[in-house]
Amino acid sequence: QVQLVESGGGLVQPGGSLRLSCAASGFDVSIAPAKWYRQAPGKERELVAAIWPAEGRINYLDSVKGRFTISGDNADNTVYLQVDSLKPEDAAVYYCNVILQAWDEKLSYWGQGAQVTVSA
Repeated sequence: QVQLVESGGGLVQPGGSLRLSCAASGFDVSIAPAKWYRQAPGKERELVAAIWPAEGRINYLDSVKGRFTISGDNADNTVYLQVDSLKPEDAAVYYCNVILQAWDEKLSYWGQGAQVTVSA
């Protein structure tokens, strides 16, 4: 059964860091493109980072470039989002997402969300 379990959220001061984890089961992260989204209260969900492991490609939202890092760990079968130099505007619920091919259709799977709070 495909499942994504997130952890690593928390409360940090501006300039602080967190490492968000998205532990996967039912598939190997090495073969699956993965994305991190975030959604703040009253705001639309936005794509933060994406990784295509088989192609070695990574993309970031412009406002997080140089501060956030997406990666995958085959040993742990986990996708990570390292978030550094956090700003108040980074506060949101962060969701990991994968889209997998099943039969003749693509299915989307989501983590439960990790709350990131940035406050002094």
